[in-house]
Amino acid sequence: MSKEHSEEKYETHVENEDTLTTRQGHPVTNNQNIRTVGNRGPAMLENYDFIEKISHFDREKIPERIVHARGAGAHGYFETYGTVGDEPASKYTRAKVFQGKGKQTPVFVRFSTVVHGIHSPETVRDPRGFAVKFYTEDGNWDLVGNNIKIFFIRDAMKFPDMIHAFRPDPVTNIQDSERFFDFCANSPESFHMVTFIYSPWGIPANYRMMQGSGVNTYKWVNAEGKAVLVKYHWEPKQGIKNLTTKEAQEIQAKNFNHATQDLYEAIERGDYPEWELFVQIMEDGPHPELDFDPLDDTKLWPKDQFPWLPVGKMVLNKNPENYFNEVEQSTFGTGVLVDGLDFSDDKMLQGRTFSYSDTQRYRIGANHLQLPINAAKKRVATNQEGGQMRYENDKAPGQNLHVNYEPSDLGGLKEAEQLGKDHKPYVEGELVRESIDRNDNTKQAGQTYREFEQWEKDELISNLVNDLSTCKKVIQDKMIALAEEADEEYGRRLREGLLEASKKTSSMSEETAEEMHPLGAKEADQAVDEAIEKGHDADPY
Repeated sequence: MSKEHSEEKYETHVENEDTLTTRQGHPVTNNQNIRTVGNRGPAMLENYDFIEKISHFDREKIPERIVHARGAGAHGYFETYGTVGDEPASKYTRAKVFQGKGKQTPVFVRFSTVVHGIHSPETVRDPRGFAVKFYTEDGNWDLVGNNIKIFFIRDAMKFPDMIHAFRPDPVTNIQDSERFFDFCANSPESFHMVTFIYSPWGIPANYRMMQGSGVNTYKWVNAEGKAVLVKYHWEPKQGIKNLTTKEAQEIQAKNFNHATQDLYEAIERGDYPEWELFVQIMEDGPHPELDFDPLDDTKLWPKDQFPWLPVGKMVLNKNPENYFNEVEQSTFGTGVLVDGLDFSDDKMLQGRTFSYSDTQRYRIGANHLQLPINAAKKRVATNQEGGQMRYENDKAPGQNLHVNYEPSDLGGLKEAEQLGKDHKPYVEGELVRESIDRNDNTKQAGQTYREFEQWEKDELISNLVNDLSTCKKVIQDKMIALAEEADEEYGRRLREGLLEASKKTSSMSEETAEEMHPLGAKEADQAVDEAIEKGHDADPY
């Protein structure tokens, strides 16, 4: 048999670099039809190409995030100034990411809404997530926060209840403002956050034009082991823009992906969004001279007492190449810190630190940190084994592969030598289950209200009245009392607005008055009726 005849006999297909294959590497010669008995069927069980294709399709979605499901992301870099205000960064922290003016660290950022699902509108009244993954030379650092600088609660025990109250009703699957305010009225520490969320700050115009915050209190540790308390703030160089309820509704009617589209298109055209990173610093300790606890995440640190100090800037200059791989599979955790960064005693932060990493192991699996978007951009060597979807053997060059434990004299991994001194905070006290004792729930809410511009005050009152007017009187009375305690004008306007709203609805039946209203949707009932009235008749086909 000649060589020419041999090649001709065994060349069953032509495969090029753009040829479609299965995950097994098999070239696909027919991607249009399954294998059947005759062209009408029935189909055969041995349709391997089809079964592989459809079974993977059936599994394309992973469990979505319990919160922060709807998101958009981008790559970029963080450039440190090497200073904290006018002082060298090393005075406060030995974290390498902040040392050396002009040093750049790759980052990936994920923006998100919080309460609703993965395809919910980006115009909802909701906090926005602002999570930054720094791929530093010492490993990953995740700064996981929101656009609003405070939160609804100060104790992690209440987080599942809070989210349950804010999410759709478990029976009707409709978000209900009465459930929202029922929780908030009975959790008065939430009133400051309610004041922000029901103002225009509750609907940022897009992701590029919103602030970011670490929300919780962290620590910085220097080479001597001395620590300070720190708060993080991202300020957009594009300016800050928020929306009224009416404006958001008009945008949503045209495009419910507007914020994702805005971010993507800005980067594509080279209009790279930038944020400057500021920190507030406070000596470590309880600070009894303050009328709030510095660990209380429902409180702001006053700027006049604790100035914002610039430490660097972030630029986002590259869109994801695949949304699922990079945005959906990205994982963040508040416990992901590098040397020179540390936890404070903030109870919410410590609760988040377990919850965030636990939810990523649930969603993506035990080996989520081996995915490229989550993997550190430096050497990794561990003694971890197995787990679903493990695909890398993260061992050191020359390591004895028989030794997956430490300590060992047989060629296993060794501990790193630590040069910086340990931070050793002194902790003493009884083990209790109590709230923070400096828990004035309304003072800062009043200050925030007074600092709003007039149109922001008007929008806040209008939004609160619209949603509270559908709630039971006991809930209204509790919210009015909190507003009156915060600021006389705030309480008076809310009381008068609800009184006026009650006159307009006094003729409504009890059944109608108790219908559900999603947040910010005062005309929800009309929409249900209008869909029937305005719908066009059609004949069956």
